[in-house]
Amino acid sequence: MSADGKKTGGPKGLHRGLTSYGDSGFSLFLRKAFIKGAGYTDKALDRPVIGIVDTGSAFNPCHGNLPQLIEAVKRGVMLAGGLPMAFPTISIHESFAHPTSMYLRNLMSMDTEEMIRAQPMDAVVLIGGCDKTVPAQLMGAASAGVPAVALVTGSMLTGAHRGERVGACTDCRRFWARYRAGEIDAGEIAEVNDQLVASVGTCSVMGTASTLACATEALGMMLPGGATPPAVTADRIRIAERTGATAVQLAAGALTPDRVMTAKAFENALRVLLAVGGSTNGIVHLTAIAGRLGIDLDLRRIDALGRETPVLVDLKPSGRHYMEDLHKAGGVPAVLRELKHQLHLDALTVTGCTLGETIDSAAAFAQSVVRPFAEPLYREGGIAVLRGNLAPRGALIKASAAAPALMEHEGRAVVFENLEHLAARIDDEQLDVRAEDVLVLKNIGPVGAPGMPEAGYLPIPRKLARAGVKDMVRISDGRMSGTAAGTIVLHITPESAIGGPLAWVKSGDRIRLSVSRREITLLVPQAELAARAAANPVTLPTAERGYLKLFLENVTQADQGVDFTFLRGRRQEPE
Repeated sequence: MSADGKKTGGPKGLHRGLTSYGDSGFSLFLRKAFIKGAGYTDKALDRPVIGIVDTGSAFNPCHGNLPQLIEAVKRGVMLAGGLPMAFPTISIHESFAHPTSMYLRNLMSMDTEEMIRAQPMDAVVLIGGCDKTVPAQLMGAASAGVPAVALVTGSMLTGAHRGERVGACTDCRRFWARYRAGEIDAGEIAEVNDQLVASVGTCSVMGTASTLACATEALGMMLPGGATPPAVTADRIRIAERTGATAVQLAAGALTPDRVMTAKAFENALRVLLAVGGSTNGIVHLTAIAGRLGIDLDLRRIDALGRETPVLVDLKPSGRHYMEDLHKAGGVPAVLRELKHQLHLDALTVTGCTLGETIDSAAAFAQSVVRPFAEPLYREGGIAVLRGNLAPRGALIKASAAAPALMEHEGRAVVFENLEHLAARIDDEQLDVRAEDVLVLKNIGPVGAPGMPEAGYLPIPRKLARAGVKDMVRISDGRMSGTAAGTIVLHITPESAIGGPLAWVKSGDRIRLSVSRREITLLVPQAELAARAAANPVTLPTAERGYLKLFLENVTQADQGVDFTFLRGRRQEPE
């Protein structure tokens, strides 16, 4: 029995999940014979087996420190009496995944789940980092049901350009916008390119990777303080060692993911996501992870949390600082302390302690990155949920990264039918566009793209950028990088490719955005929209074979996490 009375029986170690040859004794005998070919002794093979997910790849610099992390995890496992066994899975990097990393997230989750199921392990350490890897691993682990603990690779260090501190990828977008506007030349943009990513590791701002790291710690699936140590620091290596030891403890207590990732834990994670000024992508990913456990994350509840949860962390793109500054300021525990009165303190974590106990054990000291609850960066959470005839099932805006003057706005639509249409027209000097217009991009949702790419950050048309325009209202059924800033409405649901209202918007239509009223409205009569739909019915995208066919036939919309319908867990009733 575990500490809370749960049964912990069943096969352990190498006895787990034996390949079937019709003779279980022979199956174990054969398994041991082959593994001994690697030089293991019976004494080693009698220990609890701890799997370590290796997502290292030459195409994934965010995971460039995997060799060091794996060695540290192994050390922690062995010091705690376990047998570490590293194994590879798919690795996804945002900039090296066509058509988009989101398209491959569900595939990685399936790979992770099946490898955990297929191989004998009493617990597993999930090492991820770049945007989609952490949610994919948590999704897979939630479905596999084996005790698991997450370890992120950590953020990159910041660089410097002509005396100015820079880091990926908010500054990537800022400098590229300046280059498009003609403010800097080709020589300087090449110089900047050398400095934006100063080391291996994930983006140094509160992008999606950092958001998921912080949310995972708040969820209870990571060690306290594990979200923020930069990739190339001794702190990151020490966290890795402690994570290995924790995995052995998890194996002994059979503390499975469903007992940590509860409805209360997800609400804690959402609070932290809002308080750190996190990525809108985090909403989609947490929804997908929760869905694997049969837990519904309702957008109305998320919006309610946003109205009462202030932005406390002064980090780009909502603020000034970088992830290494948050780490020096106390990391996620410092954020949790300020939110303590809003959290479910009885939520269990992978350490075996409750979240409340974790908060109470963390040191407090003076710093300026995490604001006091009473003196926030922004009074309301960074993300607002919008609804209206353009988004019947909801849309998101990262209000903390938007221009205040544009959050109550009405303008004329300038429509791009897809990414190719956008690329062909956005810099055309003849494009009929003004600064007060609303840029609209269709067909970049889960089905339409496919994979819902981070193309919602539409560039400012070049002729307007050169005239000094820095922001415009932009609307799409796609996503935006968590590193980006702007008045951008995302995740329009249902998407245009399956016949959502966005499909019928035409250039010249007027669109009204009101963040205060949580409204996104197309100012066109319903009868006119119905006539447009009848005249131009949507044809659903199809594929003949392979993963694309599986994806198109089974992917859900943004409000359901963009997961596959057949991977969702049995629905849980609210607590």
